[in-house]
Amino acid sequence: MEYFSKLYEMSAFDDLAAQPSYFIMLFIAFGLLYLGIFKKYEPLLLVPIGFGVLLANFPTGNMAVVQDYDVISKLNILEIAKEHGIMNMLYYLLIKTGLLPPLIFMGVGAMTDFGPMLRNLRLAFFGAAAQIGIFSVLMGAIFLGFTPQEAGALGIIGGADGPTAIYTAIILAPHMLGPIAIAAYSYMALVPVIIPFVVKFTTSEKDLLINMKEQDKLYPSKVKIKNLGLVKILFPLVLATIISLLVPSSTPLIGMLLFGNLVKEIGSDTSRLFEAASSTIMNTATIFLGLCVGATMTASTFLTKDTLLIILGGFLAFAISIVGGIFAVKIYNLFAKKKINPLIGATGLSAVPMASRVANEIALKKDSSNHILQYCMSSNISGVIGSAVAAGVLISVLS
Repeated sequence: MEYFSKLYEMSAFDDLAAQPSYFIMLFIAFGLLYLGIFKKYEPLLLVPIGFGVLLANFPTGNMAVVQDYDVISKLNILEIAKEHGIMNMLYYLLIKTGLLPPLIFMGVGAMTDFGPMLRNLRLAFFGAAAQIGIFSVLMGAIFLGFTPQEAGALGIIGGADGPTAIYTAIILAPHMLGPIAIAAYSYMALVPVIIPFVVKFTTSEKDLLINMKEQDKLYPSKVKIKNLGLVKILFPLVLATIISLLVPSSTPLIGMLLFGNLVKEIGSDTSRLFEAASSTIMNTATIFLGLCVGATMTASTFLTKDTLLIILGGFLAFAISIVGGIFAVKIYNLFAKKKINPLIGATGLSAVPMASRVANEIALKKDSSNHILQYCMSSNISGVIGSAVAAGVLISVLS
């Protein structure tokens, strides 16, 4: 009996019984895993995040991230690993330093084709209009009592860009990193649900039937790009220079995004760099980012009133960004002969290319000949750049 008693004491059952909040967090973890595995909502992100939440909430498992930075900052990496576990070592080495989000942006850049945006530059402006959700929720969060730094980290969820939201939270409000990351990635995963919901209440049948290819035939573009390959090489160089001079704090994100795109566009001479950025480095960074972010979500940090406000505020930021892009198109159509389908404005988010695919599917349901994917990608890709620049502005002003 003494032997069995020791085996029981070794287990975590007593700790679970003493703190029922563990069960809530385990339920959340399994919920995220269910969405990622069975519903196929961003499985590359939700699966590691969900499993990170699971690991962090096994009592005495020593896999939860310790948020007491004053204590951790006095230790070196080996001491952190020894005293607080390997997950804390990874978190403070890879996440707290801000290393992984730029690496992921490099991979995103390597997998992004700026061609659709360069061929339809006027549509890129709607990616900027969609950033209204960031600043709307920022002001609302300050009104509710959040500090300006916390409000900025909360508002950036409206950009629908997980790495940008994490990078901003690390700098402005590191104690809110877990809820912000979960909200950002959860809403990105729910793009197939959120965009149709918002479109239903903000557009008419006539709006959705605007055929972009017919508009191009009626009003053909007067400007033609003669050497698109050369332009696609020069574009990241020029854009990186301009943005880095205007908003230096956005350089870590924008710089890595455009570097990844540059090695892609150069071609065979940098094919090994492209393959590393888009696969090996990208996948490794995604795994560690998801696990570490999930490990920040313990009951003591997640089950609070502020967390619920973050989840709600993130949804509002996301929805307002979609509405902002749609209404920017509708206002444009009041004065332009060449009309634009408002679905293109709805894709001014950073959820590339999911937002574009969802918008294209909505358009095809209304008119099977109305393929708008390439037009949506123009706004969608510019949204990636816009959210990174917005994050840089918030960091410069608020940090």
